[in-house]
Amino acid sequence: MTAESSGLTPPVAKTVPSERVHHGHTFVDEYEWLRDKDDAEVIAYLEAENAYTEQETAHLEPMRDQIFQEIKSRTQETDMSVPTRMGDWWYFARTIEGKQYGVQCRAPITDSEDWTPPELTPGVELPGEQILIDGNAEAEGHDFFSMGAFALSHDGTLLAYSVDVVGDERYTLRFKNLETGELLPDEITGTAPGVTWAIDHNHVFYLTVDESWRPDTVWRHELGTDRANDISVFHEPDERFWVSVGSTRSKKYLMIWVGSKITTEGWVLESDDPEGEFRVVMPRREGVEYTVEHAVVAGEDRFLILHNDTVDGEKAENFVLAEAPVSNPASLTTLIAHKSDVRLEEVDAFADHLVLSYRREALTRLAIWPLTADGYGELTEIEFDEELFSVGLGANPEWRQPTLRMAFTSFITPGQVYDYVPATGELALRKSQPVLGDFDANNYEQQRDWATAEDGTRIPLSIVRRKSDRANGPAPLLLYGYGSYEASMDPAFSVARLSLLDRGVVFVVAHVRGGGEMGRHWYESGKTLTKKNTFTDFVACARHLIETDRTTAQQMIADGGSAGGLLVGAVANLAPELFAGILANVPFVDPLTSILDPSLPLTVIEWDEWGNPLESPEVYEYMRSYSPYENVEAKRYPAILAITSINDTRVLYVEPAKWVAKLRATKTGDEPLLLKTEMSAGHGGVSGRYEKWKEVAFEFAWVLDTIS
Repeated sequence: MTAESSGLTPPVAKTVPSERVHHGHTFVDEYEWLRDKDDAEVIAYLEAENAYTEQETAHLEPMRDQIFQEIKSRTQETDMSVPTRMGDWWYFARTIEGKQYGVQCRAPITDSEDWTPPELTPGVELPGEQILIDGNAEAEGHDFFSMGAFALSHDGTLLAYSVDVVGDERYTLRFKNLETGELLPDEITGTAPGVTWAIDHNHVFYLTVDESWRPDTVWRHELGTDRANDISVFHEPDERFWVSVGSTRSKKYLMIWVGSKITTEGWVLESDDPEGEFRVVMPRREGVEYTVEHAVVAGEDRFLILHNDTVDGEKAENFVLAEAPVSNPASLTTLIAHKSDVRLEEVDAFADHLVLSYRREALTRLAIWPLTADGYGELTEIEFDEELFSVGLGANPEWRQPTLRMAFTSFITPGQVYDYVPATGELALRKSQPVLGDFDANNYEQQRDWATAEDGTRIPLSIVRRKSDRANGPAPLLLYGYGSYEASMDPAFSVARLSLLDRGVVFVVAHVRGGGEMGRHWYESGKTLTKKNTFTDFVACARHLIETDRTTAQQMIADGGSAGGLLVGAVANLAPELFAGILANVPFVDPLTSILDPSLPLTVIEWDEWGNPLESPEVYEYMRSYSPYENVEAKRYPAILAITSINDTRVLYVEPAKWVAKLRATKTGDEPLLLKTEMSAGHGGVSGRYEKWKEVAFEFAWVLDTIS
């Protein structure tokens, strides 16, 4: 449906010319005035866009309702997670039909030697079951609710948790006595989401953010004392670096991490000495990243260090694993050498084995490495028989436990929870995500395909569809991409996606450069001054899908969110003829304006990802050449649906608002152009599972209508 056929008048934003001058170039921005969300005129414009979007999509309400009911009917609403053992308790979460949020619970163990989780019955309590936090009670009276921290003291008597009821990612930290059920008087506002307990159960470490929303300071709080007495134990003044706090799996050491996009530094302190001084593990060096895990190897405390420093004269781009004495972390001995086709991602240490997480051929892998009396045993990779899959460790809070909890899924396999027994190699299925109704995984198929980029690089594609649609020729297709921050778009099952697949839509993920699917080189080839590879890779994937008769331009939607919104926004300028529609969630479509302003949230830390256009004319011109907002032209664009949130602190609402305003004033053709702003949400969109399902139904109905 077009604006002309409906007879409705789309909102027109006024123009207020504002000059931006850098490196001898002047850009006249006519919609920068939309940045002031305290301006009543700005709010009125956003609300007018919402009203227009609601009117233009009103005919889709029956389809939205149908898709929502499909999601709801396939979901076991009263459900629970597989219990995880920690100390003398089994911990698990419940969901309840009709309730938006989960309920965190625990029940006592009955046998200290039993590591088989109890079988739970929906709606039936376990003997001695306790409710730790009911998200529904916490959310009562609020339009938005998000849980941040959820951390148990090591003896299981205290809970530290934090909540955000606005969507701005500023959390209020509270403490609960789990023996009495009472809240402690300690309450700390304005925190970042995480919190870490010291082993004494009396001290916690938390984070606060600076004016740019960057976590920059670690604080120590002693229970029962006033917040004014909290001690700042670490502060990072360099705006390129983000601070976090945690502990090793052994809980023996507290860790503070300082990281930019290309450099990390770790600080360590014995957890039984929480008032001591943190000491640096290895001083930061530009371009060197590392992580630290504590292990006991042949009776000695060792640090296991994953790093990408130079080894034997060669940069370990995909990381190596080394060990070092705790007393001298710089004395590294390489355990696993660099491989060009394997990206080491994580090492987890347990009392008698290590678990390696890595990536090969665009898929995640897990391997078990026993610790012996003499050191290290034989490393064994856990194998799975699907072509595409994701596997990773689940919750394993205990240092010494006979099983390993892990999670497995694929595009066609609902999430599965396994307990793996390292001693025997046994893999016990504890739960498979229930999908109600007539779902049969055998009706669907997934496969890998490859497109060829402009420079000859092969780009992996993940393709999912119903088997019965295989021989029907070109089909409606949703092409999803991200391609930034070395983030990998791994295979995952989606109940909601069935509503598209069952209507004949093919779902495809384009694993473009800038992501991490094919190793660190894949990321390096799609950032800063190679960023355009991300966009041209996506275009190459779209052309490949058309040329191989999987779809047509009239049947294809480009889908991306956040940095993926930048991707589809750039693609809308590059190759609008390849798509019937563009679905852009919280899209980063005015990147140059944002990255030029160090006062904006997270800008400075982003310079390692995009380059610094303030200092570099080359970076400025390069970003200007691909910025979706600055390259809008008087030409025909696909139908566009842009979705944003008023309280988003990562990608400000003003970016899609300006983009849509400029598109409406500039583009030709009558394809629909819609902006939907959530007026009480943040970067993650609406909160509550039913509200999220409604949002998915809204998007899917638009997709189906656009390609019908």
